[in-house]
Formats: sequence, structure tokens, C-alpha cells
Amino acid sequence: MLSIEPGSMSEREIYKFLIGSIIPRPIAFVTTISKDGNLNGAPFSYFNIVSSNPPMISLSIQRSAGKQKDTARNIIESKQFVVHIVDEQNVEKINQTAASLPSNQSEIELANLTPIESVKISVPGVKEAKIRMECSLEHSLELGGSDTPGCDLIIGKVVQFHIEEDIYKNGRINPNGLAAVSRLAGNDYAKIGEIFEVKRPK
Repeated sequence: MLSIEPGSMSEREIYKFLIGSIIPRPIAFVTTISKDGNLNGAPFSYFNIVSSNPPMISLSIQRSAGKQKDTARNIIESKQFVVHIVDEQNVEKINQTAASLPSNQSEIELANLTPIESVKISVPGVKEAKIRMECSLEHSLELGGSDTPGCDLIIGKVVQFHIEEDIYKNGRINPNGLAAVSRLAGNDYAKIGEIFEVKRPK
């Protein structure tokens, strides 16, 4: 087995090692609004659950050469955002939103996604997602980097859930109905695949 000390690796090598090892990763499609009122949308695979009481999720938004991404800046300024689960039906459109656009241009329009009003916050979501979560900012932390921060860690509290009725029964979400996709490395994604059960010991 190889044993590698991170200090001997370049940042790019570490990145490739991490995204190739920590798989599959759930994908959050996040909508935010800029100070100028532009609706922004971007996918992130450094995303997970933090807590169920209260319901909180995390997003780690990487910076480029220390420069904060529009999504992080918008969340920190407005204290609001919407997280959508990326699935087999919307992944092609969501992938288009990963393009680098000027701050005043909307990725939602570029990908022909349909904005839909939120209930508790002012940031719209998109209709094409089977699950979306309206979130308020709980905490933001600047982390990593040598001279300037390398990422913005966002903790959001879910203030409203929206779930397609067909996939929600008896308090459970049907994973096949949701058909969520996950990120691997490079251009690769994965579907849910075979589901198996392992009972937890008592």
C-alpha cells in the first residue's frame, strides 16, 4: 500500500486524490441572489448533512486564487439560499450552470431552468428539482489556504422542505423515485445503483 504525506504533493494532486477517494459525493445545486438582484445557480459536491435537530446542511465552496465565488458572497451578504438535490432528470441542465459566467449573468437562464418562489425566504428555487430546501445562513467560516483562505464553509439551517409528492410515502423518500446522482472524479457521475441492507447491531 502507498503511503503519501500531503506536504509532498501539489495542490492539484491532493485535489485529485480527494475527489477520487471520497466517492460518491452528493451534489447540491444552490440558488442565491446577488446585491443587484441577479439569480445565481451553481452545483457543489462538497456538501452534506450537519444536524437533524435543527436541520442543518454544509457546503464547502472552494475559492480560486483566494477569490470568493459568487455563491459564497451572495449567501454571506443575503443570509439566504436554496439547496436542490441533483437527479438523473435534471443533471444535464444543472451541469450547464457550472460554466464560468460574469456575475451579472444568470446561470438559471442559461440552463433554461424555471425559477419558483420560496415560502420562507426571498431567494427563488428551481422547479426542475424533486427536492429543494430553503435555507438561512447559520455560520460561515473562512478555511484553508496559505496566504488567503482556500474555501468558505457554509452551514445553513433548513427553514422549509419541498418534496415531490410521488416520491414521499410514510415519512420516507423513495431513493429510486428521487434518482439522485453523485459526483465522482473528472467528468464522471454515478446513479444510485444496487441497494442493499446491512442491519445495525443492537
